Amino acid sequence: MRIVEFTGLGPGPFAGMMLADMGAEIIRIDRPGSGISPSVGATDPTLDYLARGRRSVALNLKAPGAVDVALRLIKDADGLIEGFRPGVMERLGLGPDVALSCNPRLVYGRMTGWGQTGPVSAAAGHDLNYIALSGALWASGSADGPPAFPLNLLGDFGGGGMFLAYGMLAGFLKAARTGQGDVIDAAICDGMSTLMAMIHSQRAMGKWRDTRQSNSLDGGVPWYGVYECADGGWITIGALEPQFWARLLDLLRLDPAQMGDRSDRSTWAAMRATLSALFLSQSRDHWCALLEGTDACFAPVLSPAEAASHPHNLARGVFAQGPGDQPMPAPRFAHSQTPLPAKPPLPGADSRSVLVDAGFAAEEIAALVQSGAVACATDHSEEDPS
Repeated sequence: MRIVEFTGLGPGPFAGMMLADMGAEIIRIDRPGSGISPSVGATDPTLDYLARGRRSVALNLKAPGAVDVALRLIKDADGLIEGFRPGVMERLGLGPDVALSCNPRLVYGRMTGWGQTGPVSAAAGHDLNYIALSGALWASGSADGPPAFPLNLLGDFGGGGMFLAYGMLAGFLKAARTGQGDVIDAAICDGMSTLMAMIHSQRAMGKWRDTRQSNSLDGGVPWYGVYECADGGWITIGALEPQFWARLLDLLRLDPAQMGDRSDRSTWAAMRATLSALFLSQSRDHWCALLEGTDACFAPVLSPAEAASHPHNLARGVFAQGPGDQPMPAPRFAHSQTPLPAKPPLPGADSRSVLVDAGFAAEEIAALVQSGAVACATDHSEEDPS
């Protein structure tokens, strides 16, 4: 699959990374100039892992001729990814109507926070705003504190980038079977609401309380939570099922009868106090040695650096060797390889070769570079293929 990606922030590049990891050929249209990778604000774009596996052509889309270059690239593509505010691509002359008129089988992926329509669709926003509107932020955090948010993983990448990649794949299947493309309106708010499906199901069945830290999966129960250790480290316990709870108590040498009945909410405060005091009496390493790899449903809380060196992650090759502990592609396949894609390119690193592959003549490329419509990475060693 060949995809033209207009460079952007967070969730759009993440969707592109997912597709590149699975072998898609992605031509990224970068902005000429600063050499700063916008998806992470990195001064060294080659360390922007979200941009890995791409070829980069730098276009000044406001310069004469640049939009025509983009349309020629789109004409031979299977998909397009853009993450601008609603209406920006239309104003550039690259909206869905124009793109699909020159390539009817194109899958046109649009990544926004609020969506292409709706009362706040034109407003600026970020991950925190989107997960707040979806109801997900409300359920996170302690009962006596403010809502807590899990970095920008939940909205940008879970409700956003992953849903865009999923929608693109569905669109590719449709185009392959019917010859007709589609426009994917991937909104983080929509994706977040879908991620909340199980919570809404429990609410409908009367099994979920809209009070923070009062449910089984929001830290409300003592057998599913985070506990501090003597050395300042933290561990997690997730013994939801009765058999796992029984195994935890057995390993901790706690009497089930004294711990009380889990179905009786009045016992939860005492259970939590007992577990808190016990875990606080020893180091994190002590609890790892006792509980890790058992059916107690246990794991230590690791920093990103510690996660990269944990024996389980090392054994599975979760991270690539090299600077920054780059995550390997996921998921894995029994009969197909998913190697680490090529490193992220400098903006404009492949401008000339991309245009040659698209059928541009040497004279056309020279004129586009001379006019400023196309830029090339000045410190890239690529030879002029023309």
